[in-house]
Amino acid sequence: MAWFKKFDDKENISGVTQMKSSVIRKITSDILSNYPAIAEYQDIILPKKEQMKLVKCHDHIEILTIKGEPLFFKQRGDFMPTLRLLHKFPFILPPQQVDKGAVRFVLSGANIMCPGLTSKGAILTPAEKETVVVSFIVQSISG
Repeated sequence: MAWFKKFDDKENISGVTQMKSSVIRKITSDILSNYPAIAEYQDIILPKKEQMKLVKCHDHIEILTIKGEPLFFKQRGDFMPTLRLLHKFPFILPPQQVDKGAVRFVLSGANIMCPGLTSKGAILTPAEKETVVVSFIVQSISG
């Protein structure tokens, strides 16, 4: 399995749909209820004047785009922010910090285990019990 397989529009996209305003309102409402930190930046992240498009890919993957920029994606579940959006707005998900020793393993595709979150250098941020999606950051190399 190639981690960074080249994405080809012709092979991977099965359709692009310009959504109706009622569908946009429903999706926006769902996103705001799942990620309340976005509310303050809603006009920047999900502007009302811009047309949202839903890109349907293989394996039941859907990507929500505005002006061609992917913002959220889902695969049979709720929408989750893309890494690009998370880099612009890192505070929209509760952060969990792993220690320096876990970096090599996480980048190789390993699951994040309790020792990587409870050892010195790791920070386990409290999150709501219902929170399913969190972001993982790495302990500073200089720290």
